[in-house]
Amino acid sequence: MAKILGSITTYHGTEHPYLKGYKVRIVAVMKRAAAPDYDPDRDDCYLRDEDDLARAGAVTADDRIEVQPWLAAEQRWSFVSSDPRALDLACFRGLTKTN
Repeated sequence: MAKILGSITTYHGTEHPYLKGYKVRIVAVMKRAAAPDYDPDRDDCYLRDEDDLARAGAVTADDRIEVQPWLAAEQRWSFVSSDPRALDLACFRGLTKTN
């Protein structure tokens, strides 16, 4: 499996309009957080380790991805993060609900 955490991609969704077209760095994966029946008390699965992510089935369309945008004017990654759907990131287009 290719490295996910720390990867850089582009946001192309509409849910977070301030990120549109921005280069973003993947910080974590929130398993099933985009699923309609997601319950954070039941399904809490915030992953920041590649091995844990692999054991959890990698990234699917039901996941949210915590990302940090690149601030080009300041030449640094933002300290503020957002949690778009996996499908809204260029590197995860074409995912299915389960792997």
